[in-house]
Amino acid sequence: MHRGPAEVDEDFAEYVRARQQRLLRAAYLVCGDEHLAQDLLQGALIKLALNWPKVRDGHPDAYVRRILYRDAVSAWRRRRREVVGGDAPLLAATAPERVEGRIDRVDLMRALAQLAPRQRAVVVLRYFEDRSERETAEVLGVSQGTVKSQAHDALRRLREILPDLSLETPGGVR
Repeated sequence: MHRGPAEVDEDFAEYVRARQQRLLRAAYLVCGDEHLAQDLLQGALIKLALNWPKVRDGHPDAYVRRILYRDAVSAWRRRRREVVGGDAPLLAATAPERVEGRIDRVDLMRALAQLAPRQRAVVVLRYFEDRSERETAEVLGVSQGTVKSQAHDALRRLREILPDLSLETPGGVR
């Protein structure tokens, strides 16, 4: 049955309702900007809607996340070409405040913002979404070796910015 442009597949609508907040959080963690995260998610959901009949019985989460992360990197590249000589935002020179020995969420978001987009995507997938190296590589469309090197470089940089940072991987503490 052919659906008109105003009709929405109920399975697709249910999928979006069930996963929208989690996907928005992932988009925000990758790009660090609420409005850009909303735009990224909207674009990814449009692409998913266009391919829903082919994707619905497979792995729609992986499909959407792949779009989110790739589009975030593409958006960063476009902005980078548009901004000539702009400096990356820096953390405040003062020591970050801690709450019961934990890194403050704002500090972590600022630190993530200082990573290259691919490094940031790897960190979000590996440590916030608890994905394996293989899954992360598949979502980003890169090799597992690239995931390992990007994660290594990103963690080194995050530890420079936030020395008290401790991230756990599926295989244990790193």
